[in-house]
Amino acid sequence: MIAAKSSISARPQVARRGQSAVCAATARATWLPGLSAPSHLKGALAGDSGFDPLGLGQDEGRLKWYAEAEKTNGRWAMMAVAGILGQELLGVSPSWFEAGGKEYDIPATPLTAIEFIVMGFLEIKRYQGFKTTGTSGFINSFPFDPAGLNSASMATKEVKNGRLAMVAFVGFAVQALVSRTQPIEGLTKHLADPFGKNITYYVTHLPEVLAGTA
Repeated sequence: MIAAKSSISARPQVARRGQSAVCAATARATWLPGLSAPSHLKGALAGDSGFDPLGLGQDEGRLKWYAEAEKTNGRWAMMAVAGILGQELLGVSPSWFEAGGKEYDIPATPLTAIEFIVMGFLEIKRYQGFKTTGTSGFINSFPFDPAGLNSASMATKEVKNGRLAMVAFVGFAVQALVSRTQPIEGLTKHLADPFGKNITYYVTHLPEVLAGTA
């Protein structure tokens, strides 16, 4: 009888320990382990890992717009990175960082005007649609998801890949500025001579690199 009572009284303690273990296992992950997320970042946005050292997202309305801006820039970066790598793999010339200096069938001035009008229209529609619906879209279609891929997991993957692409594009740009090489070309040279062809070499030989003699 006493043993039965002891086992009954012990069960709630076991349950509480189990609940604590579950809570610890499902604790929110942050960008740096051990840090707590700011109070205004509640994990509701895709890719929210509690990173906001400057407190830019304390205004809820601005936070949503910042998240939308990050997603848009990430999409542009993903297309740019894919285009740069694809252009190099296919052997298309001139290289991506030299293409702007070439003459084309359409002069630069009217081409710039056309792009300004088209992109201005699309950006105005995107902003108006976002302010009305709070979602991404295209012209009058908000949300824009023709393939039916929208989900919480896909949204997080898009943000993470967009961030990676933005970092990659900055790397491509710095590499082009410092070494005057394309991504795969630079990687090939570095792997062939890791101690000779690296960022230290290119920075210390910058005049020769820019002159094309390094």
